[in-house]
Amino acid sequence: MPLPTWISRPSPRVVRVLALAVLVMQALISVTGVTVRVTGSGLGCPTWPQCFPGSMVPVEHPEVATLHQVIEFGNRLLTGVIGFVALACFVAALRCRPRRKRLVRLALIMPLGVVAQAIIGGMTVLVDLAWWSVSVHFMASAVLIWLAAILYKATKEGDREPVGVVPTPMRRLLVALVAVTAAVLIAGTLVTAAGPHAGDPDTPRLDLPVHTLVQVHGLLVMAYVLLLAIFGVWLRSARPTKALLKTYASACAMVLVQGAIGSVQYYLGVPEAMVVLHMAAATLVIIITALLWGESRYRGALPEPTEVKAAEPAAV
Repeated sequence: MPLPTWISRPSPRVVRVLALAVLVMQALISVTGVTVRVTGSGLGCPTWPQCFPGSMVPVEHPEVATLHQVIEFGNRLLTGVIGFVALACFVAALRCRPRRKRLVRLALIMPLGVVAQAIIGGMTVLVDLAWWSVSVHFMASAVLIWLAAILYKATKEGDREPVGVVPTPMRRLLVALVAVTAAVLIAGTLVTAAGPHAGDPDTPRLDLPVHTLVQVHGLLVMAYVLLLAIFGVWLRSARPTKALLKTYASACAMVLVQGAIGSVQYYLGVPEAMVVLHMAAATLVIIITALLWGESRYRGALPEPTEVKAAEPAAV
């Protein structure tokens, strides 16, 4: 039985839908990961790759609450689902015609990244959720979210050498914005590392004053807002595309929302629900910053799909 066309020769739209699914799920697993932390379920499965010694799935254990097992095991299962979707996206990009090398390379990073992230997550469990390992675990997720956003953008654009939509000084400003974004995320992981949500009650915390780390984190957020504002002022004298303007407006709105959530979270004493909401907003900031970066460059129109003609039978 021949395979359906959308499987044997997927259209660009199928690749785009799969890329969007990868992006959404990469963001989702970061949110479920912080849910593991705030519920103290980080060692719900105390070993890796098994959940318990001799068992891949949760088993009744007097020292581990069932709810913690379910939350941690569910997060691990989600990793498997993301791996499957990421692999499907890569295969679709590989079989789509015309084959686009850049798109295939970006799609290949996704399943490889899921494997790497799973290994990092396993190491985090094996070192009993040491604060530095959890920070590395999140930053790896942040990189994958960024690349997934770039992959999704690539499914809607061509393969030409990028041409700047904005002048060179504005593109350099975006480089600084990306660097500050990374610094904000790193500082955020340190705040979490010194805070109360370790993923397990017995996990040692980063021995630095939380108040100082929060101030550093806040100053970096203010630097992000300042750079974004300067970029907006320059946009008035440039000739931006509608997509770039919409993305910029979304970035402004998202960082303000994220800043408000972070402030409320701090003054309320870091309640669990607010931490999860703060992480969800952080993933959106990563995505919108990546899209802002992508929209500042033009790679031409999306190539027209081509059909592969069946080979004619040889003459006898």
